[in-house]
Amino acid sequence: MKERPILMSAQMVRAILDGTKTQTRRALKDQPVELPDYNRGSLSINIGGGRYTAWSDRFPPVPCPYGKPGARLWVRETFFDTAPFETAPIFAGRSSRYAYRADDEFIGCHRWKPSIHMPRAACRILLEITAVRVERLKDITVSDAMAEGYDGSIDDPLDPSIQWYSALWEQINGPCSWDANPWVWVIEFRRVQP
Repeated sequence: MKERPILMSAQMVRAILDGTKTQTRRALKDQPVELPDYNRGSLSINIGGGRYTAWSDRFPPVPCPYGKPGARLWVRETFFDTAPFETAPIFAGRSSRYAYRADDEFIGCHRWKPSIHMPRAACRILLEITAVRVERLKDITVSDAMAEGYDGSIDDPLDPSIQWYSALWEQINGPCSWDANPWVWVIEFRRVQP
């Protein structure tokens, strides 16, 4: 079975480890052109087998770059290879060769390696995709925002989880990225043992 890497921040890794994150949203690389569907009155997106296309035979289906249900994703996270420093007291008694920013934020004296450079051998989190769909970013529901790993940090009686998620989206994707309301892959997953 083919495995694909997926980047996650330390905050999202903690949410996966806690069991509160079971979804992730990633912007489609090429955004669909918004054409009116005169039969339904709005743009239609067809989903089938993890593919999307505008409601027209002129647009070829595009497969989800993360896979379809049953595929596996290995999480790339910020890490540190302790092997060259295994005699240092700070690493004494470690059961793993690797330290992870999500766990060991106290290791400030060493340079963390960005998640993009994490080798498969350092991976400790493996996910199995359970569902894939495409939707506009702002179509996220409260339950979906909770499944994105909402940490309870915003106390807003109306929609704290969505407000939290919009702030997280902009932190990751830049200012005004929430307002752009892109089409996103919604990938639902469950954690499996590596």
